[in-house]
Order: sequence, then C-alpha cells, then structure tokens
Amino acid sequence: MVVFARTSKALTRLNKLFSERKTEKTYWAIVKENPPKTSDRLVHFMKRNPKQNKSYAHKNAVPNSKEAVLSYSVLKKLNTYTLLEVALETGRHHQIRSQLSAIGCPIKGDLKYGFDRSNKDGSIHLHARRISFIHPVKKEDINIVAPAPNEVIWNACN
Repeated sequence: MVVFARTSKALTRLNKLFSERKTEKTYWAIVKENPPKTSDRLVHFMKRNPKQNKSYAHKNAVPNSKEAVLSYSVLKKLNTYTLLEVALETGRHHQIRSQLSAIGCPIKGDLKYGFDRSNKDGSIHLHARRISFIHPVKKEDINIVAPAPNEVIWNACN
C-alpha cells in the first residue's frame, strides 16, 4: 500500500502524521501454527543485524534494542494455516515477521524468519490490509482498505 501527497503542504503534514505515529496500520498474516492465544499484545525488544538484513525479537532489553509492540487476533483457522490480523503500535524493521516468529508462528513463505519452505514466487503471506489517518489538509478521516491478493490461500480466508 502506498500513500501519495498531491501538494508539498500535504506532504509535510503527512510526513508529520507518520513520524508522530498518528496513523493506524493493519496487516493480515497467514501463519503456520495457531498462536498461543486467540488475541494478544506482544512486546519485544528488537535488535537489528544489518549484515543479515534481519531483526531479532528479545523478551528483555538488550544493548541497542528498541521496544516493539503489536497486537494480533485470529480471524480464521484453516486446515494448516491461521489468518491473523495484526495492528502495529511501533514500526520496527521486520517487526511483524520477527515477533510472530518469536511466538512460534512464522509467516507462510518467510524462510528468513523460520518458515520451512518458500512460496513459489518468493513472496511471503503478509498483506498491508488497512491504513487510517486524518487528511492533512481537509481534516477528514481517511480509511483505505486493500483487498487480499487473488491467490488460493488468501481466497480460502474470505
């Protein structure tokens, strides 16, 4: 999902909304295992390894780590997979991938974070579902919802 500003004034204000975390982002993830709870708030301390282009989720603070918070809820259970809705409170590098893997729920196709095989097209089953914010000029509520990809497992979740 991409959001564009039509004017420089709107761009400045939109950038401020994002930097001050005044936007709401919701993601859908198809994971391998059922999570331990049907809904939960996960708090980890993320440490990035730039050489591996990977972030590690730790239960306790470690040097140079940053707090990462997300909430998830189960939307649907399939035979082999579970569809989760994920809401971010922070925005860290590979946060959703790392935190879900840390609770034993790697995202389908995500070899880097513990899924056992890749998807044929190299993608992972993580979808930017919704973004909401106040229009930077008109001050109206903006709520953008992206349809799930047209793919067998995503279709099974509808």
